[in-house]
Amino acid sequence: MKTYAVIGLGKFGHHIAKGLADEGVDVIAIDNDEHKIQEISEYIEDAIVLDSTDIKALEEAGVVDLDTVIISIGESLEASILTLMALKELNNKNIIAKAMSLTHGEILSRLGAFKIIYPERDSAKKLVENIVGDVSMDNVDFSTTNKIAKFEATKSFIGKSVREAELMFDHEIHMIACRTKGIWFFDIDKEYIIKEKDKLAFIGKNAFIGKLRNLTKKEE
Repeated sequence: MKTYAVIGLGKFGHHIAKGLADEGVDVIAIDNDEHKIQEISEYIEDAIVLDSTDIKALEEAGVVDLDTVIISIGESLEASILTLMALKELNNKNIIAKAMSLTHGEILSRLGAFKIIYPERDSAKKLVENIVGDVSMDNVDFSTTNKIAKFEATKSFIGKSVREAELMFDHEIHMIACRTKGIWFFDIDKEYIIKEKDKLAFIGKNAFIGKLRNLTKKEE
């Protein structure tokens, strides 16, 4: 039977580890927080407190030559990078890494992560799918630090590519959906040119979504 490792047991990592265990697979659950290890140990026997940036500690825990390892340390870029490097050194194969920004994800990808996941953005897409309908939605609180904004394209956006629109806000907002000709699209080409009457949905940190809303309100 394959053994999986989940490193970082915040909400996302906890649910991944528990979900794998519920499927009956062997899981090594790792975090440097003893309280989180106590919580997951109800479901997983092999739950270990250690510093995942320590290659020797990972080796002793058996995180060597595994088929799949999930790094769920989205909050610390340095820790996720060092953990990834240690895992590669120990010949672990499919390393899936959580990232909280495009830059974070690009760095992890270049260092050899097999797949990058963006939990907040993926969840945001699902939320947008549930609310796009005919509702005229201004802001939706997605988390304590992020919001989603949906609006009809205004003059500052019409004729710009998605990449150019995001650049207006230093790439601190990201388009997650666009409705054009009555159809919603969620896999957005960065070179797509925004058209009049398109409806746009962006996710970003509260401050940048606030700037976005201020701009669009001036142009309405």
